[in-house]
Amino acid sequence: MLCLSSSGAAGRYIPLDPGPTIWWRCLLAVVLLFTYCKIRGLDLSVVGRKRQLTVALSGVLMAAHFVTYFYALKLSSVAIGMLAVFTYPAMTTLLEPLLLKKKIQPHHIGLAGLVMVGVYFLMPGEINLSNDTFVGLLFGLVSAFIFSLRNIMMKTQVDNVHGSVLMFWQMVVVVIVVAPALWFSPGFPPLAAVPFLVSLALITTAIGHTLFLASFKHFSISTASLLSCVQPIYGILLGVLIFGEFPAWTSVIGGVLILSAVVVEAWRTVVDSKVVADSES
Repeated sequence: MLCLSSSGAAGRYIPLDPGPTIWWRCLLAVVLLFTYCKIRGLDLSVVGRKRQLTVALSGVLMAAHFVTYFYALKLSSVAIGMLAVFTYPAMTTLLEPLLLKKKIQPHHIGLAGLVMVGVYFLMPGEINLSNDTFVGLLFGLVSAFIFSLRNIMMKTQVDNVHGSVLMFWQMVVVVIVVAPALWFSPGFPPLAAVPFLVSLALITTAIGHTLFLASFKHFSISTASLLSCVQPIYGILLGVLIFGEFPAWTSVIGGVLILSAVVVEAWRTVVDSKVVADSES
């Protein structure tokens, strides 16, 4: 979660448009992930046409998630952009039972509701499409929905394919899908953008997303998603420490509510794991 949270500050302040930013970030991530997989001796092949189509489609969803997320950050702030995207745990708790045919957990509905109340406090005073903050919030909500669909889709694959291999192929798809954005780019990114791109490629994408996918082996998508709500808190703190961007008090209230949902879900996970361990012993 700490690695993934670096995307907020880097995406907000990188001196480059979202399209080229995502393309260069994912191209660097492809190189890093390919090198890592070769060093680890991981098989990069994805066997089965259905699985290949699933991974390819998840890559398309990942590209859409990246684009909408970066526009959310550019138009609003680190706090609003990240917290808006993190409505996806609430969406996941409702979509996962429907798409994976699981029983709806009542406490997940309650925690999702708490997250949504937190996001309510992110709404700007002026709600119309001429308000960049409101448009940024809408981009964040769309990004959240897309990311939720992608995670549910990948849940069906993590038991069969290594997380780094899945991320490698998804990044390859993103590079292909976002490539047309380079037509509107001045060429190579400016020198000032390089540290941000390296951070996004190595820390956020190669390390953070790989670890996040790996966590699906140990948690349900709903649990992993709710636990990941701590990311905006980390991201906001990074924005404050590095760039001096202090959130509004309403964003703080929203963050507190979201973090409360994380604490409750984390506690339930620990308790449930202990019960299972005791019963097995």
